[in-house]
Amino acid sequence: MKFRKKPVIIDAEQYKKYGRLVKGMCNSQSCFTLGNNEPHVHTIHNNQIVILEIGDWIIPEPDGEHFYPCKPNIFKDTYELVE
Repeated sequence: MKFRKKPVIIDAEQYKKYGRLVKGMCNSQSCFTLGNNEPHVHTIHNNQIVILEIGDWIIPEPDGEHFYPCKPNIFKDTYELVE
């Protein structure tokens, strides 16, 4: 059997500047910087903390409280802009 991924519309913001998290996308529990000022997102998967790099896209999980980063090349291949 073959399957096709259902089309879904997501919210996403690109992390563009070191040390600045996306306003309105992340709150203090889900996106933050640690003592070394590395930006992180708190993911739903095993309650992990993932380091963001400039250019990563931040995508909210369905629960709205956790996020995951997506590398720019994967984001470009997976999503298209909806206006």
